[in-house]
Amino acid sequence: MAAAPPPASTGSTKLDALKQTATAADPAKLSGLQLYSRFAFAGAVCCSVTHGALTPVDVVKTRIQLDPVKYNKGLIGGFRQVISSEGAGAIWTGFGPTAAGYFLQGAFKFGGYEFFKQQSINYLGYETASNNRTAVYLASSAAAEFFADIALCPLEATRIRLVSEPTFASGLLSGFGKILKNEGVGAFYSGFGPILFKQVPYTMAKFVVFEKVSELVYKTVDKNSLSSGMQTTVNLGSGLIAGFAAALVSQPADTMLSKINKTKGLPGEGTTSRLIKIAKELGLRGSYAGIGARLFMVGTLTAGQFAIYGDIKKALGATGGVEIAK
Repeated sequence: MAAAPPPASTGSTKLDALKQTATAADPAKLSGLQLYSRFAFAGAVCCSVTHGALTPVDVVKTRIQLDPVKYNKGLIGGFRQVISSEGAGAIWTGFGPTAAGYFLQGAFKFGGYEFFKQQSINYLGYETASNNRTAVYLASSAAAEFFADIALCPLEATRIRLVSEPTFASGLLSGFGKILKNEGVGAFYSGFGPILFKQVPYTMAKFVVFEKVSELVYKTVDKNSLSSGMQTTVNLGSGLIAGFAAALVSQPADTMLSKINKTKGLPGEGTTSRLIKIAKELGLRGSYAGIGARLFMVGTLTAGQFAIYGDIKKALGATGGVEIAK
């Protein structure tokens, strides 16, 4: 008696061959750890590359925030001031902690966003999630950013100390070690409150505006009809608008973060009391010091992030995420 065909077989050799050819041409989408590790890697690279490349802008922006009286000539003037007084190398101060910190943060942020978005879809059901997609985008990005900031905070504290005190240490490892030795682990997280206050609204605005702008674009043109280059261009444009929105929303907290990480608090002074004191000293106008540099910086890096993220996802075959845009 002939053996029964395997369950996957159609019972016909010719049909089985056609089925195998079709499967090879359209491989199964990735899922689980294979998928989300690719999202995380793409996010890590896009954030590390863009933030690292814009270190000089961040140095000038931070100087303007910390000493607006001295650095009062705008972004270009600030570059000239830093280079003339400290040399060209000074504008790359903090590159190490910036690249390392945002590599970690990008992995948690982008990978976490995709993960929490999928969990929302699983919990709510596709239709409900799609009908309430703005809330899904906001909740997913906020949750992802919370965990991303736990990874970022120590390195961001080190970066700001290096930028605000150029003689503090020679680089990432020495600066990190000096803070740990002299001030303890708590010093790395003295800015955790303001970094959440800054980064969570920033990330919520960044993702929801990007999703909404992309959705508007793809309502007028079929995404599948666009070339890979045109899809990258859409990501760039959507990311630029998202970056401007995110910068405006998070600027006051960014200024407070720079201030609180500049120096140690007084003995017995808590983080909350320090934040209240800094907010009173700054006022609304002071909290937007350096906004020009930050709009340029955040707009550029957000556009670059989404373009790089999209391209790396495609290159890695990370196409298994569920889209809920209509």
